[in-house]
Amino acid sequence: MDEPYAFKKSQTFYRFVKRALDVLLALILLLILAIPMIIAAIITRCTSKGPAVFHQKRLGRDEVPFSLMKFRSMRVDAPQIATSDFANDEAGANITGWGRFMRKTSIDELPQLLNILVGHMSFIGPRPCQDEEHETKLVHARRATNPSGFSVKPGLTGLAQVKIHRQHDPEQKAFYDSEYARHYSFGQDVKIFFATFAVIFTKDHDE
Repeated sequence: MDEPYAFKKSQTFYRFVKRALDVLLALILLLILAIPMIIAAIITRCTSKGPAVFHQKRLGRDEVPFSLMKFRSMRVDAPQIATSDFANDEAGANITGWGRFMRKTSIDELPQLLNILVGHMSFIGPRPCQDEEHETKLVHARRATNPSGFSVKPGLTGLAQVKIHRQHDPEQKAFYDSEYARHYSFGQDVKIFFATFAVIFTKDHDE
């Protein structure tokens, strides 16, 4: 087995800088988006049965589990699996009309600002995957890379999300997650941040 990847001192220092930036930006956005988020929650409750916020167990840095939050975009009785595991027609049948709009505009992701604020996530990083029971191939693929995508904090968007579609092979996702960790830096995060806007209205989002 390969030795664990040794992060450079500059990369280790950037973790602290990035955390400070995450907290500052999350607080600003929560203040600005508080009313739109309340409205989105009300519409979610009024247009379909179930809670406004969807909670799902995900794996964070070093595979530490946490509860990821999203505005619920699927029917409350939908199977608790990744959207990519649904057949296309099955996924469409489980997504609500309002939920489809939220996914298209990424409104469903806004509650994750709270995940960022408490330290579960960052704005930029590998998308948090489910545990081995639900996303076995991706978890194993990440574990086989060095550095692993699990070696850094997960994010709202990441290198894999701007490079490939969500339904690509898990090994491809794991490769880009590893590349992100290897080139962990402020410059890379800035590039991913702006690249995200180019794809946000053309890609589907995982539940």
